[in-house]
Amino acid sequence: MKNVIAASALALLATGALAAPETYELDPSHSQVVFTYNHLGFSTTTGMFAGFEGTIEFDAETPANSSVSVAIPVMSMFTGWEERDEHFMSEDFFGAEEGDLVTFTSTGIEVTGENTALITGDLTMNGITRPVVLDTVMNQKVDAHPMNNRPWIGFSATTTLKRTDFELGKFAPYISDEVEVRISIEAGKPE
Repeated sequence: MKNVIAASALALLATGALAAPETYELDPSHSQVVFTYNHLGFSTTTGMFAGFEGTIEFDAETPANSSVSVAIPVMSMFTGWEERDEHFMSEDFFGAEEGDLVTFTSTGIEVTGENTALITGDLTMNGITRPVVLDTVMNQKVDAHPMNNRPWIGFSATTTLKRTDFELGKFAPYISDEVEVRISIEAGKPE
């Protein structure tokens, strides 16, 4: 009887070990958040954040048990027009100081297909935290990246945010309150 109990306990431990999420670190050189908004009905203006850090705890066997955490320096925002970047960092919008972050921490994952999921999480921006849902696609997972030979994954996601939800609504509704967000990230197992 002792052997059966011991074998059962070992089997449970082994199963738990196999199902444990694995840590992947974001590749800052291949991860971006791109946003677009309507400018007075004349154009669609684009900006991006890049060079940020984060981790994905990825459970390949049970993706719903995965999680993601990202920290983006506010001052990494780039729109292609220096005066606009400076305006966004001013008191009209972020009132940003060195070290200010936009953060996202997942709170739940609903798997919707073989490579798709809705990732719910807390987005903190401009000192305000709101729940958001990222419509997510896993682009690829490999055991050996062709250039660095490490396990690697890639995801894309979209969402829509309202600037006014984060007290960034200057000039709304003339400049659209809604901001379309597209996210593309790569992450690899730490060396």
